[in-house]
Amino acid sequence: MLDRLYLPLLALCALAAVALALVWPQGLGDRSPAPFGHPPVQRTAAVQAAMKREHEAAMRRTDQAREAVRNIQNQALAPSQ
Repeated sequence: MLDRLYLPLLALCALAAVALALVWPQGLGDRSPAPFGHPPVQRTAAVQAAMKREHEAAMRRTDQAREAVRNIQNQALAPSQ
C-alpha cells in the first residue's frame, strides 16, 4: 500500500480512537472529565446502602454455613452428644 494513502488513513484511525475514548460510556468506574462523563451509579447513597446490605447478608450466610460444617464435624467426632 502506498505511504501517501496508508499514513493519512492511520492518522484518521488514531483520531477516531481518541474521539471514541472521549465519549464512550464510563460504566461503574470513575467519572470522565467534563463534559463527557457522568457520576458513576455506585457512588449514589441508595446503591451504596444496597451493596452494604448485600455484603452483610453474604457474610451472615457464610458464617451460617461454617457453623453448620462445624456442627456436622463435631457430631461425626462425638456421635454420643
